[in-house]
Amino acid sequence: MPELPEVEVTRLSFADRIAGAQIESVRMGKPLRWPFGGDPAALVGRSVRAVRRRGKYLLLDLDEGMLILHLGMSGSLGFAAQLPAAGPHDHFDMGTSRGMLRLNDPRRFGAVVLTAGESYPEAQKLLGRLGMEPLSDGFDPHAFHAGLQQRRAPIKQVLLAGEVVVGVGNIYASEVLFLAGIHPETPAARIGAVRAQRLCGAIRGVLARAVSRGGSTLRDFSNAHGESGYFQLEANVYNRAGQPCRTCATPIRLLRQGQRSTYFCPRCQHF
Repeated sequence: MPELPEVEVTRLSFADRIAGAQIESVRMGKPLRWPFGGDPAALVGRSVRAVRRRGKYLLLDLDEGMLILHLGMSGSLGFAAQLPAAGPHDHFDMGTSRGMLRLNDPRRFGAVVLTAGESYPEAQKLLGRLGMEPLSDGFDPHAFHAGLQQRRAPIKQVLLAGEVVVGVGNIYASEVLFLAGIHPETPAARIGAVRAQRLCGAIRGVLARAVSRGGSTLRDFSNAHGESGYFQLEANVYNRAGQPCRTCATPIRLLRQGQRSTYFCPRCQHF
């Protein structure tokens, strides 16, 4: 599913082009994960001020209110001056003076939610419990370590939960734990300050590198230009079970944690 790097890549691919555009039409397809929260026609005449990201959510700031978009498990956004006629998996079209924004989502786990602002209940329900932004200046190693100390679950699960730090999805969790030398089953509370600082740096570095490489395309992710990502080609451990570790040549192992695949090197990563 699209994770923080893919969502940030998507944002970067259309944010400047849609900023300042006036909304001219809105078409809703089949119902998505959460209710829209208002009358889609009420958007007509409003303008888009900016596009931000919070975790894996895209926030479209309007001159009146805000749209929260989530790509779900398999969604993608397209933005172009002209797009083909809507197909069966195109569930949200917003025509603007600068082009059409379209959400395509075959599995319909994505969402478009209208809210009056970030502080309102419908927004806080989605955004209120999100952890620190790993690519921001506010991602502090000391606060990160303090958050880990309060959690006894395995570190891989804590990273995926998103309450300490957001956006470290399944692919990236395996990669950052490898770079930090931490076994994925290590209880989060057992990670000391030095290792937490190393993990903090790995998270920031891996996610920034993934953004620069256009994210990861395992199945069908593409940005708003329709371009795929290439980070998965550089993975140290993800999807490399049985292959030699790039550092020590020990075969990479696969284990299941919470029904998710975890890849790690049994020699380079320690409890």
